[in-house]
Amino acid sequence: MEASALTDLVVITGFSGAGKSTAMAVFEDEGYFCVDNLPPEMIQSLVELFMHSGSKVARAAVVSDARGGSYFEGLAAMLDGLPGSTVHPRILFLEASEEALLTRYKETRRRHPLAPSGSVAEGILAERALLAPLRARAGVVIDTTGMTAATLRRRLTDGLLASRTPGRLALTFQSFGFKYGPSRDADLMFDVRFLPNPHYDPTLRPLTGRDPRVVAFIDQGGDLEAFYERLHPLLDYLLPQYLTEGKAHLVVGVGCTGGRHRSVAIAEHLAQRYVEEPGYLVEVVHRDVDEPA
Repeated sequence: MEASALTDLVVITGFSGAGKSTAMAVFEDEGYFCVDNLPPEMIQSLVELFMHSGSKVARAAVVSDARGGSYFEGLAAMLDGLPGSTVHPRILFLEASEEALLTRYKETRRRHPLAPSGSVAEGILAERALLAPLRARAGVVIDTTGMTAATLRRRLTDGLLASRTPGRLALTFQSFGFKYGPSRDADLMFDVRFLPNPHYDPTLRPLTGRDPRVVAFIDQGGDLEAFYERLHPLLDYLLPQYLTEGKAHLVVGVGCTGGRHRSVAIAEHLAQRYVEEPGYLVEVVHRDVDEPA
């Protein structure tokens, strides 16, 4: 048997409803081999499989939690007994306040794995006792109370995955509408409600900021171009500073009234401007573009 090709094993655990599925998706996007709801004994078998000659799996992430029933209690002991001196599992522990967990269960109408016929609160209490030893030995503990999925993704990117893309800044331009609430994920936020609003033109109202006719309307009198003349130098200065400081992910929020026209046009423009720049991994997200016009 040859030495293991596995160089990084992340075990994701924590409270049911705390965001483990979202965390696993982040690792999957980074190229990790991911498995959900894996009992501890199966984790050991998986690692042994990756040690065989021909295995090409170098990074793996597995979710193991209370859904495993009585098998889950052996997770700590299994981690201590993993074969191969090169395998040093990292434990990512996700938790949230009882109130947040209760709200999430209420929204999804799921049954708690430790209280299939009882109250969710009782299940959370039992789970807290079961998870205590793992929380104590976890390398990273994240409280997801009040976090959106995007915020959790950013925390993981900034923390556990920051070293995977050294010297590059993941840059997200997010449009949103203030009428649906401000962006909760933005590191920088720009309010562009001072620009001409295409909503009041019946022919433009059904369109979005991706349409050239909408862009032309916003730029009437040169207002949009004048804004870019001031915004571009600011971002050209700030972004390299964040990159030098070592930040892994930056969200630039652009908000207008409904999140359909002005903010979309500007977010698209900025994404196009920086997508070819070295040092940036650019994406654009339109939070409210599909809301009714």
